[in-house]
Amino acid sequence: MPEFIAAVEDLGPTNGPLIIGGKSMGGRVASMVADPLFDAKRIAGLVCTGYPFHPPDKPDQLRTKHLIELQAPALIVQGTRDPFGGPDEVATYGLPSTIEVKFLEDGDHDLKPRKAVSGFSAADHMNTMVETIEARIGRIAP
Repeated sequence: MPEFIAAVEDLGPTNGPLIIGGKSMGGRVASMVADPLFDAKRIAGLVCTGYPFHPPDKPDQLRTKHLIELQAPALIVQGTRDPFGGPDEVATYGLPSTIEVKFLEDGDHDLKPRKAVSGFSAADHMNTMVETIEARIGRIAP
């Protein structure tokens, strides 16, 4: 985690609001350093994709304690079939209003749907993810 903070600091001043994030464990690490960076006005928010809310098949081993207190505005894009946390589970976590969670129908941990089942393609989900991220960034860093 110190490396993540150092990487942000190494950027120096930016020409606009900085959004940090990552995929899976990268998103988890970003979420764990988001508040200190947000408090220091180094970042405007956080975007995570395929967040590992818990290990697969171990829903009792939650990785959400720090999320419950997260102050930095955040977006998590998750597939409804993600074995690291689906919509029914995530709804029970009591996440704060600073975190928006967008579920992509039939997406797995990489957000890929089964086209024959869902009617969506990976490209459809990538487009939806990009549109959702753009909209969220527009709200937190206009």
